[in-house]
Amino acid sequence: MNKLYLVIPCYNEEEVLSETAKRLKAKMNALIAAERISPASRIVFVDDGSQDGTWTMIEKLHASDPLFAGIHLARNRGHQNALLAGLMQVKEHADAVISLDADLQDDIDAIDEFVARHDEGFDIVYGVRRAREKDSRFKRTTAQSFYKLMRLMGAELVYNHADYRLMSRRALDGLAEFGETNLFLRGIVPLIGYPSAAVEYERSERFAGESKYPLRKMLSFALEGITSFSIKPIRMITTLGFFIFAVSLVMLGYFLSIHFAGRTVPGWTTIAISVWAIGGLQLLGIGVIGEYIGKTYLETKARPKFIVERVIGMAEFVDR
Repeated sequence: MNKLYLVIPCYNEEEVLSETAKRLKAKMNALIAAERISPASRIVFVDDGSQDGTWTMIEKLHASDPLFAGIHLARNRGHQNALLAGLMQVKEHADAVISLDADLQDDIDAIDEFVARHDEGFDIVYGVRRAREKDSRFKRTTAQSFYKLMRLMGAELVYNHADYRLMSRRALDGLAEFGETNLFLRGIVPLIGYPSAAVEYERSERFAGESKYPLRKMLSFALEGITSFSIKPIRMITTLGFFIFAVSLVMLGYFLSIHFAGRTVPGWTTIAISVWAIGGLQLLGIGVIGEYIGKTYLETKARPKFIVERVIGMAEFVDR
């Protein structure tokens, strides 16, 4: 039987953690009783530098049942880094790892199907939302636009997939080969290339607490994904520059012709619009280029993506 580890990043999740632990424990015990996974399987909560009592709750859960384990990061590093920390810390102990959020929006009954697909030989199993009827119209529209934009930019995203997935130990070893600082796991995992499958599920409302992804963070996450996986924005600026240069040559010919024809007019409106348009495009271009330069700067520093302060329920690991 395979050892299955669940990795759950947590940031200020004390309101929902007890219920999450209760439901996941029931699911894991059912799979163990059915002899579908090993009794050595674990539920691992990764505390991403929470400011509330999340880590204290994780410690109590471990003290009450060895099924629970915990990883405490030295400081808040963001969802993607916390998730990566958990995956890298457990990959030598597990045959397969499922990552999911702590808010109980991911349907934990889909874990049975994840395990079945892994038993069939798939190294990566993606959890894919069946529909988005429960989302607001704004969120549904922006999410669909994001996936389409990422595809247009050349990123190999799985449509309607977030970070609810199963990865085998071999797939995790492949993930460890990607050393980039700017993490966008939804785009990195498909690049591993091992056999994959998808499991559809219904996403529920958050059980308790507030969403950790307000609009500002969602926009930042989208920008991170686009600039981490495509240089097309820079190429678009180059193409736009050539287009504007061509238009300027045409306009130059036009202005010279009316000048020599003696039909010169003040043209204040044209000049004003041109100055504002070109100025705006220049600032936009500088901003996009600066985004890429900033990412290159961060990559060259090679700072650690996370530092683990404490591990409970597993052998201590060396910080990565």
